[in-house]
Amino acid sequence: MMFYRNQALRPYNTLALPAYAEAFVTVTSDAELVSALQWARAEHLPVVPLGQGSNVVLAGDINALVLRQETRGIQILERGATSVALRVAAGENWHEFVQWSLHQGYYGLENLALIPGTVGAAPIQNIGAYGVDLQSVLLQVHARKIVDEEQVVLNNAACAFGYRESIFKSELKDEIVITAIDLQLSLHPSVKTSYPDLEKYFKKYHLEEPTPHEVFDAVVNIRRSKLPEPSSEPNAGSFFKNPLVSPEFAEKLVEKYPSLPCYMQGDGRVKVAAAWMIDHCGWKGYRYHDVGVHTEHALVLVNYGNSSGAQLLSMASDIVGSVYEHFGIRLEIEPRLYGTSA
Repeated sequence: MMFYRNQALRPYNTLALPAYAEAFVTVTSDAELVSALQWARAEHLPVVPLGQGSNVVLAGDINALVLRQETRGIQILERGATSVALRVAAGENWHEFVQWSLHQGYYGLENLALIPGTVGAAPIQNIGAYGVDLQSVLLQVHARKIVDEEQVVLNNAACAFGYRESIFKSELKDEIVITAIDLQLSLHPSVKTSYPDLEKYFKKYHLEEPTPHEVFDAVVNIRRSKLPEPSSEPNAGSFFKNPLVSPEFAEKLVEKYPSLPCYMQGDGRVKVAAAWMIDHCGWKGYRYHDVGVHTEHALVLVNYGNSSGAQLLSMASDIVGSVYEHFGIRLEIEPRLYGTSA
């Protein structure tokens, strides 16, 4: 384990934004994690955990120890007649883990295929896609406190999950480092295909009773058709959350904009399509110098060259203002923000 000073972070974030970390380390075990946290405390540096940098925006340099986790391991905790409980290390690649689970005959994650990032980052955002979110299969989150390396375990309820929200983005933000998660997956296929994009896909290919493998393939194909590869067009996936509004407010919006997609949620609120609103405001495909909105997906902001975090966030602010002016809804940025511009 090596500590590096003044480390360039452009290779470690999928937006390829230029920034430097005061210190940087990669850990591959729990023992190395403990040592890294102790080193940071001795150096009087805060700690910023970093997975694969797929859901962060670096506004500028980070005056902290940036800790990159590459811990590995999948453990079967319990196998019953209908389900299996797994413990998965934080450094595992999420999509590769979804593939692995499907090949093992463990079902429930196929709708979450091709989401970039690590397993450890998944609970932070309560990742979700195509009608499924992590909350529905998560048992526990294991972590260490940054302040004293104490081990902590949070059950599902303690994680305070919401739409792209969790306790790890509020009370526990920058307080802990997630080390592993426990999941409960089904041993019997039970696919969820009610999401509109999936319904269209299966109707197109005449698949009336798709298997979990076919759902996985459908999600991968749909995502690849909509979202650019960060290796060729640096991005952080969906940049804005789909806002949740009251049924009364949604009704007024649809009266004025009949084609605005809205989806009733389990808590009684209505999810409104942020991409549609951004597109309606004329932002889709817009580009200013090296930053722009993707031509195929209005939720994706792209760094086309040497854009800085400050430039990207300036465009994001303009988009937020434009949507608010038209629809009376203030969009929230989905990725986490780190660093300060000079």
